[in-house]
Amino acid sequence: MDLLILIYAFILGTLIGSFLNVVVYRLPREESLSFPPSHCPTCKKRLKLYDLFPIISYLGLRGKCRSCGSEISIRYPIVEGITGILFLVTVYTFGLSLETIQYMMIIGLLIPIFLIDYEHYIIPDGLNLGIFLVAVFIVLIQIITGEKQWNEFLYHILGMVIGGGFFLFIAMVTNGAMGGGDIKIMAALGFLFGVKNTLLLVFLSFVLGGILSIILLLMKIKKRKDPIPFGPFICLAAVITIFWGNQIVEWYLF
Repeated sequence: MDLLILIYAFILGTLIGSFLNVVVYRLPREESLSFPPSHCPTCKKRLKLYDLFPIISYLGLRGKCRSCGSEISIRYPIVEGITGILFLVTVYTFGLSLETIQYMMIIGLLIPIFLIDYEHYIIPDGLNLGIFLVAVFIVLIQIITGEKQWNEFLYHILGMVIGGGFFLFIAMVTNGAMGGGDIKIMAALGFLFGVKNTLLLVFLSFVLGGILSIILLLMKIKKRKDPIPFGPFICLAAVITIFWGNQIVEWYLF
């Protein structure tokens, strides 16, 4: 893989990550994603173009607003950096392919879902719908180009039924332990991954949920009676499934 392509992928990821920060902040507040333009949430001063460079601007400003001096959350450069790294790894793993475009878009939706659900205990329907539409669009392109057959569309439908149906069942028998957003994201990801990797996704999400919940309690980030959103565990499991799902399934089966 050409190093320059990987660098471009990282830069693209940081730029997308900068926008995802806007999504994470504004979407739960039902604010417009485009208006007003980027501004300091404290003094409301509009940010200059040179203050919008991902990671670099944060370091140059030493984590403070140029106008009022209020601190800028460290989350902003972290999200930009993580998105950049994930985009780089996606290109490195899948090359310049349709899969790369698909997974970049999916990752760009999983990151705000992770953060919004963790902070606000909601998963916006628009983000879940975005995952589903991206998956359907890519599968249809693969069928049109001959990469997949029409009967394989059923494989993705079954994945959706398994993922969403299992979480719906849990919600029903536990009187709402799983929220509607969890059910919808599992249905969307189920369509994306198909049957085998959806089963892996379900397994990983519960394993990660158990382990990370214990860590959050031990570190006193969460208390025993505090609700812990499940969406972030699904997102982490989805990223693992994207990059290593096929290898894990093959290792387990053979």
